[in-house]
Amino acid sequence: MVSGVVSLFLLLLAVIVIIVLTGRFKMNAFLVLIGVSFLFGLAIGLPALDVITGIKNGFGGTLTSIGIVIVAGTIMGTILEKTGAALSMTQAILKLVGKSRAPLAMNIAGYIVSIPVFCDSGYVILNPLNKALAKESGTSMAVMAVALSTGLYATHTMVPPTPGPIAAASALGADLGKVILLGLVAAVPASLAGLLWATKFAKKYEIEPEIHESYSEIVKKFGKLPNTFLSFLPIVLPIVLILLKSVAEFPSKPFGNGDFRIFLSFIGDPVTALIGGVLCSLLLVQKGELGNAISGWMGEGIKASAIILVITGAGGSFGQIIKVSPITDFIKTNMAGMQLGIFLPFVISAALKTAQGSSTVAIVTTAGIMAPLLQSLGLDPALTTIAIGAGSMVVSHANDSYFWVVSQFSGMPVNTAYRAYTSATAVEGVVAFAAVFVLSLFVH
Repeated sequence: MVSGVVSLFLLLLAVIVIIVLTGRFKMNAFLVLIGVSFLFGLAIGLPALDVITGIKNGFGGTLTSIGIVIVAGTIMGTILEKTGAALSMTQAILKLVGKSRAPLAMNIAGYIVSIPVFCDSGYVILNPLNKALAKESGTSMAVMAVALSTGLYATHTMVPPTPGPIAAASALGADLGKVILLGLVAAVPASLAGLLWATKFAKKYEIEPEIHESYSEIVKKFGKLPNTFLSFLPIVLPIVLILLKSVAEFPSKPFGNGDFRIFLSFIGDPVTALIGGVLCSLLLVQKGELGNAISGWMGEGIKASAIILVITGAGGSFGQIIKVSPITDFIKTNMAGMQLGIFLPFVISAALKTAQGSSTVAIVTTAGIMAPLLQSLGLDPALTTIAIGAGSMVVSHANDSYFWVVSQFSGMPVNTAYRAYTSATAVEGVVAFAAVFVLSLFVH
Protein backbone atom coordinates (compact mmCIF):
# COMPACT_ATOMS: atom_id res chain seq x y z
CA MET A 1 0.00 0.00 0.00
CA VAL A 2 0.96 3.64 -0.38
CA SER A 3 2.50 5.69 2.43
CA GLY A 4 0.48 7.55 5.07
CA VAL A 5 1.20 10.94 3.44
CA VAL A 6 0.05 9.74 0.03
CA SER A 7 -3.09 8.12 1.48
CA LEU A 8 -3.92 11.38 3.31
CA PHE A 9 -3.52 13.30 0.05
CA LEU A 10 -5.74 10.76 -1.74
CA LEU A 11 -8.37 11.12 1.00
CA LEU A 12 -8.37 14.90 0.50
CA LEU A 13 -8.75 14.33 -3.24
CA ALA A 14 -11.61 11.87 -2.59
CA VAL A 15 -13.44 14.45 -0.46
CA ILE A 16 -13.03 17.07 -3.21
CA VAL A 17 -14.44 14.59 -5.75
CA ILE A 18 -17.46 13.94 -3.47
CA ILE A 19 -18.05 17.69 -3.13
CA VAL A 20 -17.77 18.39 -6.87
CA LEU A 21 -19.91 15.46 -8.02
CA THR A 22 -22.71 15.92 -5.45
CA GLY A 23 -22.60 19.73 -5.33
CA ARG A 24 -21.64 20.93 -8.79
CA PHE A 25 -23.03 18.08 -10.91
CA LYS A 26 -25.91 17.06 -8.57
CA MET A 27 -25.06 13.37 -8.77
CA ASN A 28 -26.74 10.95 -6.38
CA ALA A 29 -24.81 10.84 -3.09
CA PHE A 30 -25.13 7.03 -2.78
CA LEU A 31 -23.53 6.40 -6.18
CA VAL A 32 -20.81 8.96 -5.51
CA LEU A 33 -19.87 7.55 -2.08
CA ILE A 34 -19.79 3.95 -3.33
CA GLY A 35 -17.82 4.92 -6.43
CA VAL A 36 -15.30 6.97 -4.43
CA SER A 37 -14.93 4.09 -1.95
CA PHE A 38 -13.94 1.79 -4.84
CA LEU A 39 -11.52 4.28 -6.36
CA PHE A 40 -9.95 5.30 -3.04
CA GLY A 41 -9.44 1.67 -2.00
CA LEU A 42 -7.74 0.78 -5.26
CA ALA A 43 -5.69 4.01 -5.27
CA ILE A 44 -4.16 3.33 -1.83
CA GLY A 45 -3.13 -0.14 -3.00
CA LEU A 46 -5.73 -2.40 -1.37
CA PRO A 47 -6.22 -5.71 -3.24
CA ALA A 48 -9.36 -5.53 -5.39
CA LEU A 49 -11.12 -8.30 -3.48
CA ASP A 50 -10.34 -6.58 -0.15
CA VAL A 51 -11.91 -3.39 -1.50
CA ILE A 52 -15.11 -5.28 -2.32
CA THR A 53 -15.12 -6.95 1.10
CA GLY A 54 -14.53 -3.63 2.87
CA ILE A 55 -17.36 -1.90 1.01
CA LYS A 56 -19.80 -4.73 1.73
CA ASN A 57 -18.80 -4.99 5.39
CA GLY A 58 -18.97 -1.22 5.88
CA PHE A 59 -22.38 -0.96 4.23
CA GLY A 60 -23.90 -3.96 5.98
CA GLY A 61 -22.35 -3.25 9.37
CA THR A 62 -23.67 0.30 9.38
CA LEU A 63 -27.22 -0.69 8.47
CA THR A 64 -27.18 -3.59 10.94
CA SER A 65 -26.77 -1.17 13.81
CA ILE A 66 -28.85 1.74 12.57
CA GLY A 67 -31.22 0.64 9.76
CA ILE A 68 -34.30 -0.20 11.85
CA VAL A 69 -33.81 2.91 13.98
CA ILE A 70 -33.81 5.21 10.94
CA VAL A 71 -36.93 3.57 9.49
CA ALA A 72 -38.78 3.69 12.82
CA GLY A 73 -37.82 7.33 13.41
CA THR A 74 -38.99 8.33 9.94
CA ILE A 75 -42.31 6.50 10.35
CA MET A 76 -42.88 8.21 13.69
CA GLY A 77 -42.13 11.61 12.18
CA THR A 78 -44.58 10.97 9.32
CA ILE A 79 -47.39 10.06 11.73
CA LEU A 80 -46.72 13.19 13.81
CA GLU A 81 -47.04 15.23 10.62
CA LYS A 82 -50.28 13.60 9.46
CA THR A 83 -52.14 13.66 12.78
CA GLY A 84 -51.62 17.33 13.61
CA ALA A 85 -49.43 16.52 16.61
CA ALA A 86 -46.92 19.17 15.52
CA LEU A 87 -49.67 21.81 15.57
CA SER A 88 -50.89 20.57 18.94
CA MET A 89 -47.39 20.91 20.41
CA THR A 90 -47.05 24.40 18.93
CA GLN A 91 -50.36 25.43 20.46
CA ALA A 92 -49.18 24.26 23.87
CA ILE A 93 -46.00 26.33 23.49
CA LEU A 94 -48.02 29.39 22.40
CA LYS A 95 -50.18 29.12 25.50
CA LEU A 96 -47.03 28.95 27.60
CA VAL A 97 -45.11 31.93 26.16
CA GLY A 98 -48.02 33.92 24.68
CA LYS A 99 -48.79 35.10 21.15
CA SER A 100 -47.02 38.38 21.92
CA ARG A 101 -43.75 36.43 21.85
CA ALA A 102 -44.56 34.71 18.57
CA PRO A 103 -40.92 34.44 17.32
CA LEU A 104 -39.86 32.76 20.59
CA ALA A 105 -42.86 30.41 20.45
CA MET A 106 -42.09 29.29 16.90
CA ASN A 107 -38.38 28.92 17.67
CA ILE A 108 -39.21 26.60 20.59
CA ALA A 109 -41.78 24.75 18.47
CA GLY A 110 -39.16 24.20 15.77
CA TYR A 111 -36.64 22.95 18.34
CA ILE A 112 -39.10 20.29 19.58
CA VAL A 113 -40.79 19.29 16.31
CA SER A 114 -37.51 18.69 14.45
CA ILE A 115 -36.27 16.05 16.90
CA PRO A 116 -38.20 13.34 15.00
CA VAL A 117 -39.34 15.32 11.91
CA PHE A 118 -37.09 16.50 9.05
CA CYS A 119 -36.57 20.25 9.19
CA ASP A 120 -37.94 20.66 5.63
CA SER A 121 -41.17 18.88 6.55
CA GLY A 122 -41.37 20.65 9.90
CA TYR A 123 -41.16 24.04 8.20
CA VAL A 124 -43.87 23.18 5.67
CA ILE A 125 -46.16 21.91 8.45
CA LEU A 126 -45.72 24.96 10.67
CA ASN A 127 -45.50 27.60 7.93
CA PRO A 128 -49.24 28.45 7.74
CA LEU A 129 -49.31 28.94 11.51
CA ASN A 130 -46.09 30.96 11.32
CA LYS A 131 -47.63 33.29 8.72
CA ALA A 132 -50.86 33.68 10.68
CA LEU A 133 -48.96 34.58 13.85
CA ALA A 134 -46.79 37.06 11.92
CA LYS A 135 -49.95 38.79 10.70
CA GLU A 136 -51.65 38.69 14.09
CA SER A 137 -48.60 40.04 15.98
CA GLY A 138 -47.52 42.55 13.32
CA THR A 139 -44.11 40.88 12.98
CA SER A 140 -42.13 40.81 9.73
CA MET A 141 -42.21 37.43 8.02
CA ALA A 142 -38.42 37.58 7.79
CA VAL A 143 -38.24 37.51 11.60
CA MET A 144 -40.73 34.65 11.90
CA ALA A 145 -39.11 32.62 9.11
CA VAL A 146 -35.62 32.84 10.59
CA ALA A 147 -36.87 32.15 14.13
CA LEU A 148 -38.72 28.99 13.06
CA SER A 149 -36.12 27.70 10.59
CA THR A 150 -33.19 28.00 13.02
CA GLY A 151 -35.17 26.30 15.79
CA LEU A 152 -35.87 23.40 13.43
CA TYR A 153 -32.28 23.33 12.19
CA ALA A 154 -30.67 23.07 15.65
CA THR A 155 -32.16 19.73 16.66
CA HIS A 156 -32.34 18.40 13.09
CA THR A 157 -28.55 18.34 12.87
CA MET A 158 -27.59 17.48 16.45
CA VAL A 159 -30.28 15.44 18.22
CA PRO A 160 -31.28 11.82 17.43
CA PRO A 161 -33.57 10.24 16.35
CA THR A 162 -33.21 12.53 13.32
CA PRO A 163 -31.41 10.23 10.82
CA GLY A 164 -28.24 12.32 10.33
CA PRO A 165 -27.06 12.46 13.95
CA ILE A 166 -28.20 8.92 14.68
CA ALA A 167 -26.20 7.63 11.68
CA ALA A 168 -23.13 9.57 12.85
CA ALA A 169 -23.49 8.23 16.39
CA SER A 170 -23.61 4.69 15.02
CA ALA A 171 -20.60 5.19 12.74
CA LEU A 172 -18.53 6.66 15.57
CA GLY A 173 -19.62 4.10 18.17
CA ALA A 174 -21.06 6.83 20.41
CA ASP A 175 -23.42 6.16 23.29
CA LEU A 176 -26.76 7.32 21.93
CA GLY A 177 -28.10 8.53 25.26
CA LYS A 178 -25.01 10.70 25.70
CA VAL A 179 -25.42 12.09 22.17
CA ILE A 180 -29.07 12.96 22.82
CA LEU A 181 -28.29 14.67 26.12
CA LEU A 182 -25.32 16.66 24.79
CA GLY A 183 -27.15 17.42 21.55
CA LEU A 184 -30.17 18.81 23.40
CA VAL A 185 -27.85 21.00 25.49
CA ALA A 186 -25.80 22.30 22.54
CA ALA A 187 -28.92 22.89 20.45
CA VAL A 188 -30.35 25.36 23.00
CA PRO A 189 -27.78 28.17 22.52
CA ALA A 190 -27.70 27.40 18.78
CA SER A 191 -31.47 27.77 18.49
CA LEU A 192 -31.52 30.92 20.66
CA ALA A 193 -28.69 32.42 18.56
CA GLY A 194 -30.94 31.99 15.53
CA LEU A 195 -33.81 33.63 17.42
CA LEU A 196 -31.61 36.56 18.48
CA TRP A 197 -30.39 37.00 14.89
CA ALA A 198 -34.01 36.99 13.73
CA THR A 199 -35.24 39.59 16.22
CA LYS A 200 -32.18 41.87 16.05
CA PHE A 201 -31.03 41.61 12.44
CA ALA A 202 -33.77 40.09 10.25
CA LYS A 203 -36.34 42.60 11.57
CA LYS A 204 -34.96 45.29 9.24
CA TYR A 205 -36.40 43.34 6.31
CA GLU A 206 -40.10 44.10 6.17
CA ILE A 207 -41.97 41.23 4.55
CA GLU A 208 -45.74 41.14 4.74
CA PRO A 209 -47.04 37.61 5.25
CA GLU A 210 -49.32 36.35 2.50
CA ILE A 211 -52.02 34.58 4.47
CA HIS A 212 -55.18 32.83 3.36
CA GLU A 213 -56.31 31.77 6.82
CA SER A 214 -56.11 33.28 10.28
CA TYR A 215 -54.70 31.43 13.27
CA SER A 216 -58.17 30.46 14.50
CA GLU A 217 -59.20 29.29 11.01
CA ILE A 218 -56.13 27.06 10.72
CA VAL A 219 -56.87 25.41 14.04
CA LYS A 220 -60.56 25.06 13.17
CA LYS A 221 -59.80 23.60 9.73
CA PHE A 222 -57.67 20.88 11.25
CA GLY A 223 -60.59 19.75 13.41
CA LYS A 224 -59.96 18.31 16.82
CA LEU A 225 -56.25 18.32 17.49
CA PRO A 226 -54.59 15.42 19.33
CA ASN A 227 -54.18 15.56 23.08
CA THR A 228 -51.09 17.60 24.05
CA PHE A 229 -49.63 14.87 26.28
CA LEU A 230 -50.09 12.25 23.57
CA SER A 231 -48.53 14.61 21.00
CA PHE A 232 -45.33 14.95 23.03
CA LEU A 233 -45.22 11.30 24.15
CA PRO A 234 -43.74 9.74 20.92
CA ILE A 235 -40.81 12.17 21.16
CA VAL A 236 -40.25 12.11 24.89
CA LEU A 237 -40.62 8.36 25.53
CA PRO A 238 -37.77 7.10 23.27
CA ILE A 239 -35.45 9.83 24.57
CA VAL A 240 -36.17 8.93 28.20
CA LEU A 241 -35.74 5.19 27.55
CA ILE A 242 -32.42 5.67 25.72
CA LEU A 243 -31.14 7.95 28.49
CA LEU A 244 -32.14 5.39 31.15
CA LYS A 245 -30.17 2.72 29.30
CA SER A 246 -27.13 5.01 29.23
CA VAL A 247 -27.42 5.65 32.97
CA ALA A 248 -27.82 1.91 33.66
CA GLU A 249 -24.56 1.23 31.81
CA PHE A 250 -22.49 3.81 33.69
CA PRO A 251 -19.29 2.26 35.15
CA SER A 252 -20.74 2.82 38.63
CA LYS A 253 -23.73 0.57 37.72
CA PRO A 254 -26.35 2.66 39.60
CA PHE A 255 -29.05 0.05 38.93
CA GLY A 256 -26.78 -2.91 39.70
CA ASN A 257 -26.05 -5.86 37.42
CA GLY A 258 -29.30 -7.76 37.86
CA ASP A 259 -32.50 -8.21 35.89
CA PHE A 260 -33.56 -4.57 36.26
CA ARG A 261 -30.42 -3.32 34.49
CA ILE A 262 -30.96 -5.90 31.75
CA PHE A 263 -34.57 -4.74 31.41
CA LEU A 264 -33.49 -1.09 31.10
CA SER A 265 -30.87 -2.05 28.52
CA PHE A 266 -33.58 -3.85 26.55
CA ILE A 267 -36.22 -1.09 26.56
CA GLY A 268 -33.55 1.59 26.11
CA ASP A 269 -31.98 0.01 23.06
CA PRO A 270 -32.58 2.47 20.18
CA VAL A 271 -34.52 -0.15 18.20
CA THR A 272 -36.89 -0.94 21.10
CA ALA A 273 -37.20 2.73 22.11
CA LEU A 274 -38.03 3.96 18.60
CA ILE A 275 -40.53 1.16 17.98
CA GLY A 276 -42.12 2.21 21.28
CA GLY A 277 -42.28 5.75 19.90
CA VAL A 278 -43.99 4.48 16.74
CA LEU A 279 -46.59 2.58 18.81
CA CYS A 280 -47.21 5.71 20.92
CA SER A 281 -47.67 7.78 17.76
CA LEU A 282 -50.51 5.45 16.72
CA LEU A 283 -52.43 6.66 19.78
CA LEU A 284 -52.71 10.00 17.96
CA VAL A 285 -54.55 8.48 15.02
CA GLN A 286 -58.33 8.84 14.91
CA LYS A 287 -60.25 5.55 14.80
CA GLY A 288 -61.40 5.96 11.23
CA GLU A 289 -57.85 6.69 10.05
CA LEU A 290 -56.05 3.80 11.74
CA GLY A 291 -56.11 1.55 8.67
CA ASN A 292 -54.79 4.35 6.46
CA ALA A 293 -52.10 5.17 9.03
CA ILE A 294 -50.82 1.60 9.13
CA SER A 295 -50.94 0.94 5.39
CA GLY A 296 -50.46 4.42 3.90
CA TRP A 297 -48.63 6.73 6.31
CA MET A 298 -46.19 4.06 7.46
CA GLY A 299 -45.51 3.23 3.82
CA GLU A 300 -44.70 6.90 3.18
CA GLY A 301 -42.31 6.88 6.12
CA ILE A 302 -40.54 3.76 4.83
CA LYS A 303 -40.16 5.31 1.36
CA ALA A 304 -38.82 8.53 2.87
CA SER A 305 -36.22 6.58 4.87
CA ALA A 306 -34.90 4.69 1.84
CA ILE A 307 -32.60 7.45 0.57
CA ILE A 308 -31.24 8.03 4.08
CA LEU A 309 -30.55 4.31 4.50
CA VAL A 310 -28.56 3.94 1.29
CA ILE A 311 -26.55 7.14 1.85
CA THR A 312 -25.81 6.08 5.42
CA GLY A 313 -24.71 2.64 4.26
CA ALA A 314 -22.51 4.14 1.55
CA GLY A 315 -20.95 6.44 4.12
CA GLY A 316 -20.19 3.34 6.20
CA SER A 317 -18.49 1.76 3.18
CA PHE A 318 -16.28 4.81 2.70
CA GLY A 319 -15.43 4.83 6.40
CA GLN A 320 -14.45 1.16 6.32
CA ILE A 321 -12.03 1.70 3.45
CA ILE A 322 -10.48 4.65 5.31
CA LYS A 323 -10.22 2.45 8.40
CA VAL A 324 -8.03 -0.14 6.68
CA SER A 325 -5.89 2.49 4.93
CA PRO A 326 -2.48 3.69 6.24
CA ILE A 327 -4.10 6.97 7.35
CA THR A 328 -4.92 5.83 10.88
CA ASP A 329 -1.32 4.78 11.64
CA PHE A 330 0.00 7.96 10.04
CA ILE A 331 -2.20 10.19 12.20
CA LYS A 332 -1.37 8.17 15.30
CA THR A 333 2.36 8.70 14.82
CA ASN A 334 2.49 12.15 13.21
CA MET A 335 -0.63 14.19 13.90
CA ALA A 336 -1.92 13.15 17.31
CA GLY A 337 0.12 15.86 18.99
CA MET A 338 -1.14 18.68 16.77
CA GLN A 339 -4.08 19.38 19.08
CA LEU A 340 -6.61 19.59 16.25
CA GLY A 341 -9.18 18.51 18.79
CA ILE A 342 -12.90 18.79 18.31
CA PHE A 343 -12.37 21.55 15.72
CA LEU A 344 -11.42 19.05 12.99
CA PRO A 345 -14.81 17.26 12.56
CA PHE A 346 -16.58 20.63 12.70
CA VAL A 347 -14.45 22.09 9.89
CA ILE A 348 -14.73 19.01 7.66
CA SER A 349 -18.51 18.91 8.09
CA ALA A 350 -18.87 22.67 7.51
CA ALA A 351 -16.78 22.47 4.33
CA LEU A 352 -18.83 19.55 2.99
CA LYS A 353 -22.13 21.21 3.90
CA THR A 354 -21.27 24.56 2.35
CA ALA A 355 -19.94 22.95 -0.81
CA GLN A 356 -22.63 20.37 -1.59
CA GLY A 357 -25.73 21.51 0.32
CA SER A 358 -27.06 18.45 2.14
CA SER A 359 -26.64 18.37 5.92
CA THR A 360 -27.27 14.61 5.99
CA VAL A 361 -24.59 13.90 3.35
CA ALA A 362 -22.15 16.18 5.22
CA ILE A 363 -22.85 14.39 8.52
CA VAL A 364 -22.62 10.86 7.13
CA THR A 365 -19.48 11.56 5.06
CA THR A 366 -17.68 13.33 7.92
CA ALA A 367 -18.57 10.54 10.35
CA GLY A 368 -17.11 8.02 7.90
CA ILE A 369 -13.89 10.03 7.71
CA MET A 370 -13.61 10.56 11.47
CA ALA A 371 -14.52 7.06 12.71
CA PRO A 372 -11.09 5.49 12.14
CA LEU A 373 -9.33 8.59 13.51
CA LEU A 374 -11.12 9.02 16.85
CA GLN A 375 -8.73 6.96 18.93
CA SER A 376 -5.63 8.47 17.32
CA LEU A 377 -6.90 12.01 17.94
CA GLY A 378 -8.23 11.23 21.42
CA LEU A 379 -11.76 12.49 20.65
CA ASP A 380 -14.95 11.60 22.49
CA PRO A 381 -17.39 9.87 20.07
CA ALA A 382 -20.50 11.67 21.40
CA LEU A 383 -18.91 15.14 21.31
CA THR A 384 -17.56 14.42 17.83
CA THR A 385 -21.08 13.52 16.68
CA ILE A 386 -22.41 16.85 17.97
CA ALA A 387 -19.48 18.78 16.47
CA ILE A 388 -20.21 17.20 13.07
CA GLY A 389 -23.87 18.22 13.44
CA ALA A 390 -22.84 21.78 14.28
CA GLY A 391 -20.67 21.92 11.16
CA SER A 392 -23.52 20.66 8.99
CA MET A 393 -25.42 23.91 9.66
CA VAL A 394 -22.67 26.10 8.14
CA VAL A 395 -24.07 27.42 5.82
CA SER A 396 -27.44 26.87 4.17
CA HIS A 397 -27.61 28.58 0.79
CA ALA A 398 -28.78 28.00 -2.80
CA ASN A 399 -27.45 24.41 -3.07
CA ASP A 400 -29.51 23.36 -0.03
CA SER A 401 -33.16 22.31 -0.47
CA TYR A 402 -33.95 23.73 2.98
CA PHE A 403 -32.87 27.20 1.80
CA TRP A 404 -35.56 27.10 -0.89
CA VAL A 405 -38.19 25.71 1.47
CA VAL A 406 -37.60 28.57 3.92
CA SER A 407 -37.34 31.34 1.32
CA GLN A 408 -40.21 30.25 -0.94
CA PHE A 409 -42.73 29.28 1.72
CA SER A 410 -42.09 32.46 3.70
CA GLY A 411 -42.20 34.72 0.65
CA MET A 412 -38.63 36.00 1.13
CA PRO A 413 -36.82 37.22 -2.01
CA VAL A 414 -33.61 35.25 -2.61
CA ASN A 415 -31.35 38.23 -1.84
CA THR A 416 -33.16 38.81 1.44
CA ALA A 417 -32.96 35.10 2.29
CA TYR A 418 -29.18 35.23 1.82
CA ARG A 419 -28.89 38.22 4.14
CA ALA A 420 -31.37 37.14 6.81
CA TYR A 421 -31.48 33.33 6.73
CA THR A 422 -28.11 32.17 5.31
CA SER A 423 -26.24 34.48 7.67
CA ALA A 424 -28.34 33.11 10.55
CA THR A 425 -27.25 29.51 9.78
CA ALA A 426 -23.60 30.60 9.83
CA VAL A 427 -24.07 32.24 13.25
CA GLU A 428 -26.09 29.27 14.51
CA GLY A 429 -23.45 26.73 13.45
CA VAL A 430 -20.59 28.69 15.03
CA VAL A 431 -22.53 29.13 18.30
CA ALA A 432 -23.36 25.41 18.26
CA PHE A 433 -19.67 24.57 17.93
CA ALA A 434 -18.82 27.02 20.73
CA ALA A 435 -21.29 25.12 22.92
CA VAL A 436 -19.66 21.83 21.92
CA PHE A 437 -16.22 23.22 22.73
CA VAL A 438 -17.37 24.33 26.19
CA LEU A 439 -18.91 20.89 26.78
CA SER A 440 -15.61 19.27 25.73
CA LEU A 441 -13.90 20.99 28.67
CA PHE A 442 -16.12 19.08 31.10
CA VAL A 443 -17.17 15.91 29.28
CA HIS A 444 -14.72 13.11 28.55
